Amino acid sequence: MPDPARRRVALLATGGTIAGQPHAAGPGYRPGVLDAAALAAAVPGLAELADLRAETLASLGSQNLGLETWLRLAARIRELAAAGRADGIVVTHGTDTLEETAYFLNLVLAPGLPLVLTGAMRPAGAPGADGPANLRDAVAVAADPAAAGRGALVVMNGAIHGARDVAKTSASALCAFASPNRGPLGAVAGGQPLFHAPPVPPPARQDGFPPAWQALEAAGLPRVDILYAHADQPADIVPWLVQRGCRGIVLAGVGAGNAADGVAAALAQAGRQGVAVVRASRTGSGQVARNVEIDDDALGFIAARDLTPQKARILLALALLAGKQGQDLQRCFDRY
Repeated sequence: MPDPARRRVALLATGGTIAGQPHAAGPGYRPGVLDAAALAAAVPGLAELADLRAETLASLGSQNLGLETWLRLAARIRELAAAGRADGIVVTHGTDTLEETAYFLNLVLAPGLPLVLTGAMRPAGAPGADGPANLRDAVAVAADPAAAGRGALVVMNGAIHGARDVAKTSASALCAFASPNRGPLGAVAGGQPLFHAPPVPPPARQDGFPPAWQALEAAGLPRVDILYAHADQPADIVPWLVQRGCRGIVLAGVGAGNAADGVAAALAQAGRQGVAVVRASRTGSGQVARNVEIDDDALGFIAARDLTPQKARILLALALLAGKQGQDLQRCFDRY
């Protein structure tokens, strides 16, 4: 008979470096080679942590993951939770867009059983591969009842991060993930998850947000582009994006979400044409507040607060799909 105290953890693999293998000759590696069962088998003692059920949903580098895989992943998580077939879920994922997948899941799934995403900076089979330790820590967190109700979590390099705040901050270091504005939620020490504080669940869903699941599956996300600000930036890129049907533009602005006067004027014109414009910062941390150096009220812009541009894009697309506009969009950014 199964041990009733033994926690059941579903392992959902999507590929990435954690499942990668070095090339037989020469530098580099191929991501997404190993399936979920092989990932689990490579971690000594993993079966002692939980009753693990492994399945492979995708075998891709995360630069090629997007809404199609996000919806499959979210649907599978919903299915496992509704059927009572798991007490926690671990998703293995490439690190390049891991924070985006985590934030999407954090927005569209109700906080409930522990949901943990993890990956690796070095491929399996490489000297000093970090994937097995990250996977073991992630399973330990997913098997811990204290991880429930916190929304999606990211476990990397011994730290536990919240999906909203976590960001990849290094292209190559093992300590590539951080939560620059609020810090991590906890750590895994000696194989044991240690949270700094009781759970603070993500904001309750209200006013038709997030959009209905059927709308996501039927319509997908509206096009939202990220415009990266820089010195001597030409303004003609803005009408070019509008002509190609974008519904929203996120400005990855200099400093606190700023841009050259000509670019700001072009963005204001796009706003008058019905394109939602969000100001975020390319710096990686800090706050983009309303009406500080740019008059958001006059120009019709939305301030991203401390969301990174890539996460602001996801929130804006979901809010537009839910029919939000004007100040309702700002309220979404203030809340989520």
